[in-house]
Amino acid sequence: MKFRDAVALFRGQRDFHLDIIGKRRWWFMLSAFLLLISAGGFFLRELNLGIDFEGGALIEYENRAGVTVPEVQETMAQFERADAIVQIVDGREVSIRTESLGDQRSAILDTLAQDAGIATSDINVQDVGPRWGAQISRKALQGLFIFLVVVSIYVWLRFEWKMSVAALIAMFHDLIITAGVYALVGREVTPETVIAILTILGYSLYDTVVIFDKIKENAESLSLVSRETYSGTVNLSLNQVMMRSVNTSLVTLLPIGALLLFGGDTLKNFAFALFVGLALGAYSSIFVAAPVVAVLKEREPRMAQIRTRAVQRERPRPALQAVPTAEAAEGEPELQAVAAQGRSPGSGPRRQAAPRRKGRKRPRSGKRKR
Repeated sequence: MKFRDAVALFRGQRDFHLDIIGKRRWWFMLSAFLLLISAGGFFLRELNLGIDFEGGALIEYENRAGVTVPEVQETMAQFERADAIVQIVDGREVSIRTESLGDQRSAILDTLAQDAGIATSDINVQDVGPRWGAQISRKALQGLFIFLVVVSIYVWLRFEWKMSVAALIAMFHDLIITAGVYALVGREVTPETVIAILTILGYSLYDTVVIFDKIKENAESLSLVSRETYSGTVNLSLNQVMMRSVNTSLVTLLPIGALLLFGGDTLKNFAFALFVGLALGAYSSIFVAAPVVAVLKEREPRMAQIRTRAVQRERPRPALQAVPTAEAAEGEPELQAVAAQGRSPGSGPRRQAAPRRKGRKRPRSGKRKR
């Protein structure tokens, strides 16, 4: 495809037709492969939950004295925190992750500040108790559950229950793969990540509703469904709205990609979840939700009858066999014999004409003999 043809395609000036529903097994296999990889990420690496969910303390301060990781670990071991995770970022900043400081807060901070050659007030501390972390996790799951229930009811009332099931499958598809990617890359899951996931689920639902609305509009034409079958109608609807979905997703992904490349740490975590989720949402709306609807609807008796009639119409009819001529039968003894007898091959023996009765011939002229 030439560049100007691709530009015209994105502008909607070129018509194209992709057999998405006909190749739905390939899309289902691709989605199953991605889900399998995501499940492997859960079992191999698990999610890197932030302290807002697990509870604990995050201590960050400037490394003016040039302390090393073993020295900081030794200091934390004095307070029975030998399992503290210590990192030195760019040689200038110390990051410590440990359990909630509790009553030892002042003593730990004073010792760390003295070793680093800074004031205690220069240390940035984020301390979350285990109860608060459990409450945050519970609220996040409640919000996700309520969102899925409301979405299911809306799609059911707006369209039908089969489309509601397809929309839920597509959203769970996006949710599991996004979480699996987070587990594989090891990014920290924060409350901002939960907000991003709810955002991408809403965007995926929007894209799915647009496609379902077009399918419903085309399926109301009984002549179109009878001619194309329901799967063909779904495929036609997808081709009519595909470029709209693709262009909308590209326009949304461009600024998110800029935040992912040039934003700060907090913005990068938020943009990463949005980027992965929006890309998956655009994919699942076209290649997961719509094919699932086609599969569910084709199982209805009326749609099955329409498909059976369509298959029968496509079957080739037996063609009539021409009688071979003398020229075509040259070199073929059997065909020569058939051509000489003036009958088609495979037919029975030619019936001989009955002999005429002998008798007096009638005169050809119309005058009778006197």
